[in-house]
Amino acid sequence: MNSGTLRTALLLGWSRLPRTTSGTYLHHRRAASAASLLGKLFFLPLRRGTASNRTTRDRRPGEPTVPMDVLRTASARRTFKWQAAGILARTSWVCRSCRSQFVAPKAARRTLATSTTTTTTTPTTPDNKPFYVTTPIFYVNASPHVGHMYSMVLGDVLKRWQTLKGNQAILCTGTDEHGTKVQRAAIANDMDPKQFCDLNSAKFQELAAACRIDYDRFMRTTDQDHVEAVKHFWLLLKEKGLIYEAKHEGWYCVSDECFYPESQLEKRQDPFTGEVYVASIESGNKVEWIEEKNYHFRMTALKDQLLEFYKNNPDWIVPQTRMNQVVDWVTNNLEDLSISRPVSRLSWGIRVPDDESQTIYVWVDALINYITMAGYPYWPPGREHLGGWPVDVHIIGKDILRFHCIYWPALLLALDLPLPKRILSHAHWTMEKKKMSKSIGNVVNPFYAMERFGIDTMRFYMIHNGGIANDADYSNDWLTVEYKKHLQNGVGNLSARVTKPKQWSLRRAVQSYQDGAMLLQPTGEQINDSCVEHITRLDKLASTVDNEMLQLNPSHALQKIMGLIGETNAFISNAEPWVIVKKQDSEALVDRIILTAGESLRIAGILLQPFMPDKAAQLLDLLGVENHNRTFHHARPLVDATYGTAFRTFGKEGIFPPPILDDIKGMGPDAGGKKHSSGNKPSSGNKKPAA
Repeated sequence: MNSGTLRTALLLGWSRLPRTTSGTYLHHRRAASAASLLGKLFFLPLRRGTASNRTTRDRRPGEPTVPMDVLRTASARRTFKWQAAGILARTSWVCRSCRSQFVAPKAARRTLATSTTTTTTTPTTPDNKPFYVTTPIFYVNASPHVGHMYSMVLGDVLKRWQTLKGNQAILCTGTDEHGTKVQRAAIANDMDPKQFCDLNSAKFQELAAACRIDYDRFMRTTDQDHVEAVKHFWLLLKEKGLIYEAKHEGWYCVSDECFYPESQLEKRQDPFTGEVYVASIESGNKVEWIEEKNYHFRMTALKDQLLEFYKNNPDWIVPQTRMNQVVDWVTNNLEDLSISRPVSRLSWGIRVPDDESQTIYVWVDALINYITMAGYPYWPPGREHLGGWPVDVHIIGKDILRFHCIYWPALLLALDLPLPKRILSHAHWTMEKKKMSKSIGNVVNPFYAMERFGIDTMRFYMIHNGGIANDADYSNDWLTVEYKKHLQNGVGNLSARVTKPKQWSLRRAVQSYQDGAMLLQPTGEQINDSCVEHITRLDKLASTVDNEMLQLNPSHALQKIMGLIGETNAFISNAEPWVIVKKQDSEALVDRIILTAGESLRIAGILLQPFMPDKAAQLLDLLGVENHNRTFHHARPLVDATYGTAFRTFGKEGIFPPPILDDIKGMGPDAGGKKHSSGNKPSSGNKKPAA
């Protein structure tokens, strides 16, 4: 029996192992003590960085001081060598005078032992920095699902919102193409890893195009400039004495691409085969025992800085409740991070500089993509922010919280790089309260869902019903209900009421106010005063929605907009312009009602653009709003006197036609969720007549 098999057997039978009084298992304590002793014997010279970087207390008696200039020169020699080999051959972001030699980023250097001198508050950035948003980069070992679409759409909405406000904004999405599970998936498909990645990365690019993601770069970790950035990042860590080589053993999860401490493991049994195995409590995925020699990052040296940063930035993670998980992990489970894998086990990845026998850990590789997009390492001094860094929002799923909120800030702190401003950690989509899984057969294919319901309908449903703090349950039935309530009977019905009847004219109402013939002031008359009150509420909508977006809560922002639509439909139902228009001298009052409803639609259409870009454009075309009047600045009442004549019309069914309720044969859960079973006929809209 090898050591890995023995360890598994021991763990599965841990109830029979001797315990200490503290509850830990005795053999683990002994192993930890032995590992600590070996570390002191073999790796003491690397403790706390280079000899010159250590305090007098840490330096051994008689040990010579190595000036940092010498170490920097040595690193530069290595870099010159790579440049000659073409590894760092890149001209973008490099001035003409610097292209003949390598210029390392001029970050301030500090001793890790004196972490109290490090600024751990979120840094201020120049006003001309673009608003930078990222989604996770997605593993290419499997096809895209609706969860990937959710992350993409969240990022797209945040970027488009900034653009709507007139701010420069950039969005990065992409694919994570290295690592063990990608390597195994390529082998299982009898394909070369790069060909396999090319094939599956294209599927994610197709998804981004299909759901109208306005990204500025689709990052692939196989891109050459990213490979350069990762190697450069590694070298700087090594130069600062933050990388050391040691034997590593532990429980590794291929699905999660990380090691787990035994305190985070549990026994599980496969319900179909009866097999008992060890799995991560956090993800539920199977782990395997690994023993190997690799490189480690001295993450524990940054523990105090991390905890201080969390303390100084309690709102850094959205929702705030997840900060507790991060602080608990750093306080109780933080260890030095194994950041390479032997090539014998993982050949598909970026090789460690100066050591072709090791491959850089996939999460170190993947996280650096965010600064690759921002131009790292070719940042002109003082102009690093022009590429967008520090990022304004990292959008991640809650299952990758540890990597982005512990590993990533630790790596950035190690090199004195600015930390991300905010982390938006969203929850997952489930099906009938169960996690989507290929083995269960309840994975929603976003392509089929968009084909069936429409792109903007899916975007609307994702944002309106998607979960940030809590998981959201996907249902075609519920999607149809929401569509009919908010879009068909909400926006669609209101737009039909305002623009279709021949008894009144939206353009006449707008012109009447512009000419001064209409005064929106309280008079004591009920309908007139209702118009004034509605316009007053409407004046606050844009700032209310903007506040929700600043809080990284696009779901609440969208609900505020749809709430206005519901209020306006109720207002026009109570006002009954189709009754008033039959009376003599009613034109002025009807115009007030139609102008109030038209202003609600116009402002809602402007604010809906980031959420439903195509449908919002159709709505604004129907209202006759000029393109240059579709900005956030125009999302206020009575500031546009030019609209009211439609640029195009959309037939009897309007912008939001009745949904298709018939089941589509052959779709099944994998194609778009469970089949729609509702037998109700599509609603024709509000019971009140439009005219």
